[in-house]
Amino acid sequence: MHDLEIYVRELSDEPIRQWLSESLDGLELQAHGTKGVVKGRGFYRDAPVRVFLYPGAFNKHFTSVVLEGDELPWRSDLECARNAWRHLDTEVRCSPGDWKEGDPVDEEKWWRIDSRGEQKVAWN
Repeated sequence: MHDLEIYVRELSDEPIRQWLSESLDGLELQAHGTKGVVKGRGFYRDAPVRVFLYPGAFNKHFTSVVLEGDELPWRSDLECARNAWRHLDTEVRCSPGDWKEGDPVDEEKWWRIDSRGEQKVAWN
C-alpha cells in the first residue's frame, strides 16, 4: 500500500473535497468525531483509496490530506502537492521524501509551493 500526505494552508475542507473529486471516482467523505476530521474513500483505476483530512495541523494553520491505496493519482507527495496548488491556489507543503524516522526535526526541510514558486524550507 502507498500513501501520500500534503498540508494545505488555511482552507476549508469543501475546496479540498472538490479537488479530490476531480481525481478520484465515487469520492465519499464524512465528518468523523468532534475535531473536524473527515474520513472516507474513493477509487482510482477501480482500486480503493482511503482519504483522511485532518484540520488544525501544524499550529492550526494547515489541513493534512492523506491518501492511502495500492493505486493513487500521483506518484509522490510532491506531485500531489503540485496538483493541489494548481487547483486550490493556496500554499501547499509536503515532505521532500528523504526524511527518515530518527532524523533531527530541526533540520528537516519541506517543499513549500505557493505564489513564490517551489522551495525547500524549514517548516517555521
